[in-house]
Amino acid sequence: MDRPLGRRLTSHRLGAPARDAITAAEHMLAVQAQDFVGGRWALAVRTQGEPTLAALDGLFDAGLLIRSWTMRGTLHIVPAADLRWILRATGDRQLARATPVLRREGVDETVLEQAGVAARKALADARRMTRADLFAVWDAAGIPTTGQRGYHLLSALAVRGVLCLGPLQDRPSGAGREQTVVLVEDLDTASADPADPVVELVVRYLRGHGPATARDAAWWTGLSLTVVREAIGRAEGRVAVWRDGADPLYIDPDPPPSAPSPRVFALPPFDEYYLSYDDRSIACATAHLDRVGPSKNGMVRAVIVAGGRVAGLWVPARGAKGIELLDADLLTAAEARAAVDRFTAFRAA
Repeated sequence: MDRPLGRRLTSHRLGAPARDAITAAEHMLAVQAQDFVGGRWALAVRTQGEPTLAALDGLFDAGLLIRSWTMRGTLHIVPAADLRWILRATGDRQLARATPVLRREGVDETVLEQAGVAARKALADARRMTRADLFAVWDAAGIPTTGQRGYHLLSALAVRGVLCLGPLQDRPSGAGREQTVVLVEDLDTASADPADPVVELVVRYLRGHGPATARDAAWWTGLSLTVVREAIGRAEGRVAVWRDGADPLYIDPDPPPSAPSPRVFALPPFDEYYLSYDDRSIACATAHLDRVGPSKNGMVRAVIVAGGRVAGLWVPARGAKGIELLDADLLTAAEARAAVDRFTAFRAA
């Protein structure tokens, strides 16, 4: 394995799994969670012993983890204590990006203010609500949620730091559990906010994803390349150069301690190890990039990583039957099945 890949596996807590899932979440800061089961598996596979889905749900129920639109207008799992300062760093860029969509939906600042007031009033009593119940509150207040309007109201208020997705509750139909909506002001956010949230965001990205370039950090944070480069310059010893050149690779100078871990990982759709870079060719052969994604509709497939490289694809809903080997020199069918079986055990427990 080449050295950048080995260090990247360590940074991602794949080669150095954390002692528990909350430590993994704090280290990664934000984990892609458009696919919610996948986002929870992304934390489990970065944790010693790979905790069960039920154990991950307990961290949401305890208010330690939440899910929200933290950057790039995309859902991530983050520690509840970090949500507010992350939005201080990314909120303005996200709001600007969302403006055309909100305008198309007829949502302006007045509508958002009305929706925020209605949500605060309802949640002051209920403490938590399903999306359907919150949308019913908005409809009753004369704020229509038809089509995608309810989704855009929710995400816009989340980016403004009003709402987020928190504890889970059973669906009335008995078909699993769903996340409820809570007020951000009700979260336990006792940790101190950083004085410079942009620097903290870039440093924490490099801690959980390096070696990476400034362009990679700009892609992940949704901030401009100029802002990211300036943040690296202000990081004052918290960022080190891994490899100098026209586009330097940066790392956290203090990597997490190594720990026993598998060589092969079945990673979920949208996993940070593949997706969170402007240049994904370090971990994935150029010939396979189009197969993995993002596709034209934005989907990113679940991958099997062997020796730090994308060596296979899999479909979580199909388990071992959904495996496709891309590089038989790196990955055997038996290794792929064993990695996918770990996910199956995680979801079933």
